[in-house]
Amino acid sequence: MSTLSGSRWGAAGPSTLDPERVRGGGLGDALRAYLAAVRLGWATEANWTDPFLFFIYSVAKPVSAALILVVMVEIVGGEAGRAFRGYVVTGSALWSFVIAGISGLAWSVLDDRERYRMLRYLYVSPASFALLLVGRGTARLTVGAMGALITLAVGVVVLGLPLDPGRVDWPLLGVAMVGGLVAIVVIGILMAAVCLQTRQDSWSYPEAVAGSLFLVSGAVFPLAVLPQAVQLVGLATPLTWWLAGVRLALFPDGPSVVGGEGSAWALLSGSTAPTSVDIALALLTTGALATLAAAAVFRWSEHRARERGLIDQTSGS
Repeated sequence: MSTLSGSRWGAAGPSTLDPERVRGGGLGDALRAYLAAVRLGWATEANWTDPFLFFIYSVAKPVSAALILVVMVEIVGGEAGRAFRGYVVTGSALWSFVIAGISGLAWSVLDDRERYRMLRYLYVSPASFALLLVGRGTARLTVGAMGALITLAVGVVVLGLPLDPGRVDWPLLGVAMVGGLVAIVVIGILMAAVCLQTRQDSWSYPEAVAGSLFLVSGAVFPLAVLPQAVQLVGLATPLTWWLAGVRLALFPDGPSVVGGEGSAWALLSGSTAPTSVDIALALLTTGALATLAAAAVFRWSEHRARERGLIDQTSGS
């Protein structure tokens, strides 16, 4: 024991260890851990395949979904449906971010726990577990961004969407995109916290939540067509205001996501549709509340998972 102590630890013993180095503290260590998580997320998301083939697969799915929705709207709605072409294409394109972010972060926990059996090793690494999840989510959001951009490009070039760069509200677009992406990551962390606690059939939970948000956030139809109680749920969701901000910025003359005659927004505010300032304030407010809720739930879930040994367990699902 004395030889080992003298050769490995030196004369001063284990007290010469740097606690910050062991804990991985510091901005530089956090940045390196984040970039490593991004690279790992990209490799696992691409299934270690050829980047070109993965790009084709990632783009084909959102583009085909948007085209199907456009055909359905135009056949059912006729001339009125054509007015919603930009609305539908934009919502379908942006929803690629939601699927990649919310489902991606939760599936990262499930993949590492159930498939690769690596969650315990990632958790005991010096980097913050939440930071590793955000890094994995960033890689998946990059995939979603590719699909969204290609879908919008197909909408403009093939479907003739009236997108005029000179009329785009760039400040509102920037605020909406930043606030929306943060909200997506926050909801993804919340779902990851839930998946830390659940065992069987956890794989379906993220898609179920994303599907519910798809209904109440005005992704492919305005909230005014829903019952008043459901509209209120949508108004409390940051994704609704993200979609509203991006649509208003890109297509100022397009249909409103939350407004309209008889809508819950009109009854609460007295105005037919929200302004860009209203949308920005609502997005920041709901996003901040979602962030606080996600932080509290994730901290509780992480503590409970440690106490009950859930990080080491696998369900075989």
